[in-house]
Amino acid sequence: MSKLKVAVLGASGAVGQRFIQLLEHHPWFEVGEVVGKTSAGRRYGEATHWILDGAPPPRVAEMIVKPLGDELESPLVFSALPKEAALEVEVPLASKGHVVATNASAYRMEADVPLLLPEVNADHVRLVDVQRKNRGWSTGALVANSNCTVMPVVMSLAPLMSFGVEKVLMVSEQAVSGAGYPGVPSLDIIDNILPYVPGDEDKMEAESRKMLGRLDSESVEMAQFTASATCTRVPVVDGHTVVVSVQLRANPSLEDVITAWRDYRPADEVAHLPSSPQPPIHYLSQTDRPQPRRDRDAGRGMAVSIGRLRACPVLGYKYVTLSHNTIRGAAGSSILNAELLAVKGYIHGFSA
Repeated sequence: MSKLKVAVLGASGAVGQRFIQLLEHHPWFEVGEVVGKTSAGRRYGEATHWILDGAPPPRVAEMIVKPLGDELESPLVFSALPKEAALEVEVPLASKGHVVATNASAYRMEADVPLLLPEVNADHVRLVDVQRKNRGWSTGALVANSNCTVMPVVMSLAPLMSFGVEKVLMVSEQAVSGAGYPGVPSLDIIDNILPYVPGDEDKMEAESRKMLGRLDSESVEMAQFTASATCTRVPVVDGHTVVVSVQLRANPSLEDVITAWRDYRPADEVAHLPSSPQPPIHYLSQTDRPQPRRDRDAGRGMAVSIGRLRACPVLGYKYVTLSHNTIRGAAGSSILNAELLAVKGYIHGFSA
């Protein structure tokens, strides 16, 4: 099959670079356009301060960066834009017929925008039909992936929903790469922990309930549990760790919870997507795992690692969950979302 051309918005930034890296050998998609604000008009390789390992792919390095707001040819657009820029360009692109898979937070909580985590809520993709009807779009669409910190929490909670999730307490230990580049000043983060990450606590509390909610004919009914989050920044390069306490109505044994995690599998159509990790959840029995440096690359950076399940005297159960924040928590999630849209027939011009 010929690969579908895609555009990357915000291609020079930290998440944009991760898109470029992950798409380089993708079996279905190929970067055809790179778009940026400050780098427009220059070759991508010259305009981009590459912060990942290696160097930009030679073919992409020679591309001229298009200005933000320019006309695009690619039917599929990946957005690594900050919220303010996303508000300006994502909906106009979708209205012109592009399918926009965004990592930005701008539209995540809109009622007709799917907030996708395919292993958990692939059926929410049907909101695209509602969105197109509401907005008068024929081929365009806007779909989002979640905040990078809540993603491993939602993946860990999904297998437990059958036990009746009632309350969730989350404390994050977020890597500095989550702040972009150049990110957090060294004198703030070295030998230190910052007990506040702007905006992330509200996102974790709201987005978790939308992603685990039930889709009815026109919208998502939010999951009926209470969520509370505290977000911190720690001196780790990549990998967001979240300490979770949860109250479960059914009071399963610890062994039952571990079995639910280890046996959890998505629908076959999701499991067979190119970027889908096999399995999506790794439960680690060692007493000192998961750890960012050792476990963030599980499943090519797309899997979630969980460990340290034990009894909690307050809520009943507590554990630690971890994922790679710029792969699974950002670019990789957007790519997996686009793969799901492709096989569901939502991307014009794609054929497997």
